[in-house]
Amino acid sequence: MGAITIKNLKKIYPKIEALKGISLSIQKGEFFGLLGPNGAGKTTTIHILTGLANKTSGDVMLFGKDIEEDYKEARALIGLVPQEFNFDQFEKVYNILYFASGYFGISSNLRKVRIEKVLRELGLWEKKDMKAITLSGGMKRKLMIARALIHQPKILILDEPTAGVDVETRKSIWKFIRKLNQEGVTILLTTHYLEEAEELCERIAIINHGEIITLDSKNNLLKLLEGERLCLTLKEEIKIPANLKKYNVVLNGKIMTIALDSKKDHWETVLADIQGLPIEKMETQKNKLEDVFIHLTNE
Repeated sequence: MGAITIKNLKKIYPKIEALKGISLSIQKGEFFGLLGPNGAGKTTTIHILTGLANKTSGDVMLFGKDIEEDYKEARALIGLVPQEFNFDQFEKVYNILYFASGYFGISSNLRKVRIEKVLRELGLWEKKDMKAITLSGGMKRKLMIARALIHQPKILILDEPTAGVDVETRKSIWKFIRKLNQEGVTILLTTHYLEEAEELCERIAIINHGEIITLDSKNNLLKLLEGERLCLTLKEEIKIPANLKKYNVVLNGKIMTIALDSKKDHWETVLADIQGLPIEKMETQKNKLEDVFIHLTNE
């Protein structure tokens, strides 16, 4: 049984068709990435999954529960970490989780156990009596994750979970959610940090203009753009020489990047062609998920 099954999902607003019949299936225990430019349909999809928006047509099932016919059971299966901080900034950290537990009918004694456990795991236990407004941006992100997990959902949806946090906090959040996934929690991630998706996700769907334009494993997506890039740091600014115009060359000041096609570009020829350039440093780079994303969405 799939954790999330979406079939021909459409969402039509008065002036725009936000989702144009998308279909995808996310398996139990999978770490899945949903990527796309702003306005592509990512947030609309998440809102429908979590009951924050109604679908126009199509079917959405969470572990076999229909999001409309079995709303309560379906909603209890999901924990949502939204982009924006949407808790009471003037409430204490502990109370935010205590009140959130009540929405799912968790008993008082069990709430205390779960709150302490999740706050300790996220390094927030010492902050439990502080008002949320006094927390750093990274701690607020962790508090959002804690709240989403308080009812122990089988599915965790992360909408830009590390936006605006420092590198150290980002790495600690990655470590925590990776551990959750290893424990069996199905995770759906949307992010603008493509490095994040490349680091964490097993399969990735790219959505654009309300349509899924590709859905494949991370490794297969990275193979879409064969070859490497040759990056040259020049001693002085120049114009692109005529003999290099047969390649895909980008020149930005003293930085020249040559995209190589492994099927037709041979290193011996390339090295011969760049002889005579005022090269200070030369290095090669493999394609990243960001390159694939730009290639597919033309962003």
